Amino acid sequence: MVEAKRDIRQLSLEEIQEFFVSIGDKAFRAKQVYEWLWKKSAKDFDQMTNISLSTRELLKEKFSINHIKVDEMQRSSDGTIKNAVRLHDGMTVESVLIPTETRITACISSQVGCSLDCHFCATARLKRMRNLNPDEIYDQVVAIKEEGELYFGRSLTNIVYMGMGEPLLNYQNVMESIRKITSPEGLGMSPKRITLSTVGIPKMIMRMADEDMKFNLAVSLHSAIDETRSKVMPINEKSDLNELAESLNYWYQKTNRKITFEYVVWKGINDDERHAHALAKYCGRVASKVNLIEYNPIDDGMFQQADPEKIDMYERILGDKGIIVNVRRSRGKDIDAACGQLANKL
Repeated sequence: MVEAKRDIRQLSLEEIQEFFVSIGDKAFRAKQVYEWLWKKSAKDFDQMTNISLSTRELLKEKFSINHIKVDEMQRSSDGTIKNAVRLHDGMTVESVLIPTETRITACISSQVGCSLDCHFCATARLKRMRNLNPDEIYDQVVAIKEEGELYFGRSLTNIVYMGMGEPLLNYQNVMESIRKITSPEGLGMSPKRITLSTVGIPKMIMRMADEDMKFNLAVSLHSAIDETRSKVMPINEKSDLNELAESLNYWYQKTNRKITFEYVVWKGINDDERHAHALAKYCGRVASKVNLIEYNPIDDGMFQQADPEKIDMYERILGDKGIIVNVRRSRGKDIDAACGQLANKL
């Protein structure tokens, strides 16, 4: 019976050291391998050129590097790139490169599918098949970093955990991926350039705050009225807006980092002054700013983008209360790469 190879990126530096010591090699060899894996993003052992051929052959015999593969890449008319990312077990997720004049942003996935039932999101229809490992999340970032350099001549500037899945329901792996991305032994990116987007799971938000995470937090809000929010986001029935506000205030007290509310305005659902005033009042309870997001249809007609004057109404009401508000135009709609559209259609 052939012994299954272990994925070497599932091992800690200490575990790799133990392996080298067990075969009579020097412990420092582990640091060389670890640097190739996480700082230089090696895809196979043959790239580790400062390690002897015999040691590389032994590593190939004992271990694997379960690297992702970009199966197909689509380019939007606005420059956005969507990747269909094949995982080692054949499952697929999607990630997106979003270019602007000053930024290259990676929008990455944390789960295959999603276990939440947000009615406006295409990913929710897939159901959750499994969580991604830290290396699978890290690899999406590296792939987009390489694409940014190849197609735009610029390196990656920002990362948003806004792809497929709910990051806080894959907590340990997501936090470990952020450590690998921000560590000097990894990609060395500033945590200030990372935004984690969540539907808002209070106990996990408080756990993040207690663990002194330095990245930015965005919350998909979409209504500051419990009745409306529960209709479009069933998670609100388990943790209502009051409980969410308490956890967000705890986050702010611990981190001193404002929350960004992601907010879509839909025709006939939340496009009236009552909802706009409710949002302004809610923002008064939480140190926050608001991104009003253009809605991207997912073909069922239940949710429709609000008229432009309704967006103007939200801007006016929020602005009158001194709340910072930005209107976000969607990118990559023509290739189903915009917010809420990721659903493995490739």
